[in-house]
Amino acid sequence: MDIELNEQEQLIIAKIAAAAQELGMESYLVGGFVRDKLLERTTKDADIVCVGDGIELANAVAAKFHPAPRVSFFKNFGTAHINVPMPHTNEPFDIEFVGARKESYRRDSRKPQVQPGSLDDDQKRRDFTINALAISLNKSDYGRLVDPFGGMKHLEEKKIVTPLEPEQTFSDDPLRMMRAIRFATQLNFTIASETLLAISDQAERIKIISQERITDELNKIIKAPKPSIGFDLLYKTGLLQLIFPKMVALAGAEIVDGHGHKDNFYHTLQVLDNVARQSDDLWLRWAAILHDIAKPATKKFEEGHGWTFHGHEVVGGRMVPRIFSELKLPANEKMRFVKKLVELHLRPISLTKEDITDSAIRRLLFDAGEDFDALMTLCEADITSKNRQKVRRYIENFKLVRERCKEVEEKDQIRTWQPPVDGSEIMQLFNLAPSRPVGILKDSLKDAILDGEVANNREAALEFLKAKAREIGVG
Repeated sequence: MDIELNEQEQLIIAKIAAAAQELGMESYLVGGFVRDKLLERTTKDADIVCVGDGIELANAVAAKFHPAPRVSFFKNFGTAHINVPMPHTNEPFDIEFVGARKESYRRDSRKPQVQPGSLDDDQKRRDFTINALAISLNKSDYGRLVDPFGGMKHLEEKKIVTPLEPEQTFSDDPLRMMRAIRFATQLNFTIASETLLAISDQAERIKIISQERITDELNKIIKAPKPSIGFDLLYKTGLLQLIFPKMVALAGAEIVDGHGHKDNFYHTLQVLDNVARQSDDLWLRWAAILHDIAKPATKKFEEGHGWTFHGHEVVGGRMVPRIFSELKLPANEKMRFVKKLVELHLRPISLTKEDITDSAIRRLLFDAGEDFDALMTLCEADITSKNRQKVRRYIENFKLVRERCKEVEEKDQIRTWQPPVDGSEIMQLFNLAPSRPVGILKDSLKDAILDGEVANNREAALEFLKAKAREIGVG
């Protein structure tokens, strides 16, 4: 075999080969499994192409396992899927089966017209040469690599190339333009010059792709070890202008009277890479992407001072829900996490000054809550100056902020703090229905405790509330 399989994979592949031979079908390992094995990357799934009925083969393979796994199939597409446990480890291994096919496309749709075909036909419809590699599972030439488009050479050259003319490949399925950039980012490959040019030429075709599919590829780029590679390519090919224009608005630097500001697009990419070195959290990476998203909307030139972006963290926080909606990202606690970090990302910087009160520390800890560490990771990643001395000073300052926060947290337990008297009890105490006075009393108590004006205990809280209620004419 031209690829090296571990013992568990050999046992599974042997069952697939045996089932195909019993049915008299040609069968091949194709695509990502072959590519990743040749690159010595771990993989937990495999694609099988057979010259025949993929659903029939999936059922025959499933019958060779005990207990037999459930076969999921999509009759319209002729595909089937099983999930089997790896021998000895029981880790899940996904196998997808499809009959070899020819595809043709209409200009206004990425849904192909499909008919049965040969392995050669099937390899021609693949997106890139490195994904068109196949390994024979047939008795006559078991283990032989079938490589009609030079995929092995392109793997060695670390290059993304389409098997057919790139214009045709991208016109047929425009999502492949994003996949090219995604693979270049994940694998740290370059995109062949003619392939890259075709992406720029065909960029407008991305408009026929659903937002969900675009965002799925975008998230895979964001999760790569160095996401800036992908965003730089998306920007330079014109795709980013079409799929995320608000991010493109960050690009460029303006100079007035000798005063310039940094290019906030490339600053954002540096922050994103800095976060990626520290965390795999997709949503923390999204917070890095969006932390300065409102700078274009808040940019002003002040005579004698230069460029300002006052309030960009507040405006940016307001922009997050709409951006998530436009990109079909989840409108749940993930969105709220990103919104919170965008709104708070300047707060720790203000705490690097001398004589910061415990009250200011308590407010940051309370507002950040369980996301304090993520916020500090973002703030530290936001240091992108080329001045090493300046960077060192900022890092030292943030270290001091962490130490101060740790001291106050150990003393006051603010991150998990709950008020000694909650809203429902305030309503009972003063015989109030849900109303504005309840909110005033609740917020006043919170502020007084965070500011250190009232002790954080029930007795002191009740005394404060009674006085506040008299002040606002309640009770």
